[in-house]
Amino acid sequence: MTVMRRYYNHTTWCIAFLLLILGAGCSDPDKTGTNPGLVPPTVLSETPLSGAVGVCPSAVVTVTFSMAMNPSTINATIFTLTGPGATPVAGAVTYNASSNTATFTPSTALTLSTLYTATITTGATSVYSIALANNFVWSFTTGSNPCASPTVLSVAPPNLAVSACPNTVVTATFSRAMNSDTINGTTFTLAGPGNTAVAGIVTYNAPNNTAIFTPSSTLDVSTLYTATITTGAQDTFGNALASNFVWSFTTDTAICPPPTVVSETPLSGVGGVCPNTVVTATFSRAMNPATINDTTFTLKGPGTTAVAGIVTYAASTATFTPSSPLALSTLYTATITTGAQDTFGNALTSNFVWTFTTGSTTCPPPTVVSVAPPNGSSGICPSSLVLATFSEAMNPDTIISPATNFTLAASGTPVAGTVTYDVSSYVATFTPTSPLALNTVYTATITTGVEGLAGDPLASNYVWTFTTATAACQAIVPLGTACGFGILAGSTVTNSGASTFVSGDIGVWAGSAITGFAPSNYSGTLHAGDATAQTAQGDLTTAYNFAAGAAGGAVLIGDIGGQTLAPGVYKTTSAQPSLGITGNLTLSGNGVYIFQILSTLTTAATNSEVILSGGATSQDVFWQVGSSATLGTTTIFAGTIMAQASITLGTGATLNGRALAKTGAVTLLSNPVNVPPCPGP
Repeated sequence: MTVMRRYYNHTTWCIAFLLLILGAGCSDPDKTGTNPGLVPPTVLSETPLSGAVGVCPSAVVTVTFSMAMNPSTINATIFTLTGPGATPVAGAVTYNASSNTATFTPSTALTLSTLYTATITTGATSVYSIALANNFVWSFTTGSNPCASPTVLSVAPPNLAVSACPNTVVTATFSRAMNSDTINGTTFTLAGPGNTAVAGIVTYNAPNNTAIFTPSSTLDVSTLYTATITTGAQDTFGNALASNFVWSFTTDTAICPPPTVVSETPLSGVGGVCPNTVVTATFSRAMNPATINDTTFTLKGPGTTAVAGIVTYAASTATFTPSSPLALSTLYTATITTGAQDTFGNALTSNFVWTFTTGSTTCPPPTVVSVAPPNGSSGICPSSLVLATFSEAMNPDTIISPATNFTLAASGTPVAGTVTYDVSSYVATFTPTSPLALNTVYTATITTGVEGLAGDPLASNYVWTFTTATAACQAIVPLGTACGFGILAGSTVTNSGASTFVSGDIGVWAGSAITGFAPSNYSGTLHAGDATAQTAQGDLTTAYNFAAGAAGGAVLIGDIGGQTLAPGVYKTTSAQPSLGITGNLTLSGNGVYIFQILSTLTTAATNSEVILSGGATSQDVFWQVGSSATLGTTTIFAGTIMAQASITLGTGATLNGRALAKTGAVTLLSNPVNVPPCPGP
């Protein structure tokens, strides 16, 4: 028995030993005997390093994990960055499975000399669904140097510009403050034909980060010039441009005249002005916004008492908004000084001064004078904006915020969108976040929460409805009652040619002068400062802003003569704000054409024609002009011109359309004006 017991004991131990060996052999040699499914992941490394200082503000933030992670748990909730303090930093989080690395990319460069804290929470789990044991938190501090090269944001004259004023200055605006000692005649040069250096003086405008080259004399006409900013230009941290910045432009065939004020509101000498008014001045060309401020645009009254207010500039128009309603029965004097300069550096030759007198009573409650789309209209394109024009200047804060004062809804369901307000035209715009639904009735509402500058609200909610089209389309510009006018002006209408003929109404408001028209010069009705012209001006303002707000827009070159364009939206930009047409411009195809022009529109004398083909019609062509429009002698033009300031038709120019000026004059000289049918609702 003893021998057998010993035998069994030895056998048992041998079996146990063999099982132990076999168990060890079945383990994963890469895991050193540890089951990864039971071990929490950890952060092996991070960038920037914990406690690092002098970190580049353009840095991304990363962590590398000890094992593969579940990508769905690596997101902006789990991986966060804050600073300064607990302020969240906006950014995008991504995960690279091949390296087990998560990356946080800030939406914008981080602030200089700031402490930031990065956190990976226990919400981050491995592919085995095991979470970090604890939040992983570290911090770092950005440096005082942006670490990146400065860049040139914009130049004037623009690159490849034609017809630049020979009496121009040349400017370059940088992405950040520059070391003024490095902005000089060596780092900023201008050369003409044959690389001949142009003599001039280089200065630096620190508030605007702008370098200015002022030629010692006027540049040659019709000449190509090349401007260069070299890598010798450095920012205040010593960072240089990454490479030379070079651009070229061609001067015009003649010296450019200085800018002028082409229209103003209230009109000079007018009385009975609503005390809630804003004061505007529209220039003959695009101006340098930095020179339009409360020093160069002032309002005084009574006497020399300065009026407090805010000055803004957009689309060739400067606007002075008083901080409070003006006094009753008081003479006010508005002044634009010679400190106002165009984008070429040319100043007004003299101060522009005008006066007006406020009314003896406060303004009645504000009203909505025009809307788009019109009330009860149908077939409205889903991409349309919704606009309301008020009878007087409004308090923007009551329109924009809360946005509940201007709403759009379908069957009671609110439509998401943004609300803006244009102070110079009294127009509020609701822009839907996405296109409206097809074949749907929408209700727009302006509530009594909307107030004028004096704090007086609408007397009641203003509500209107419209129905969208059954198919997607480009929205027609809603002219309203302005559609019946061939000529509509803000100040005066003047005709000097016996052969002029306008096949429609002629009107003016707020001015009242229509001169030079015999009954044989028109087929409609004259409306000199009457209620009909006033209503049409309100509808023109709505149409103008509707066209200006049309989405998209292909960028145009300075002169579009010789081109063929399809229906759509086209625009100029601040780099090339004016538009010229030399030769033939062909508009081909049935549809709506909208041209958004920031400054002036000019057609070349004796050499310009707008040709309509392929189903294009003049009733579907709209030119929204930020300043003034001039049709050259004997040119042929098509479409409705809606100008912020004035419209001039040269001798014998033909307009197959309308000349509608918001604030300035319309001048004719032996011109046929053939008014097309109304374009739609």
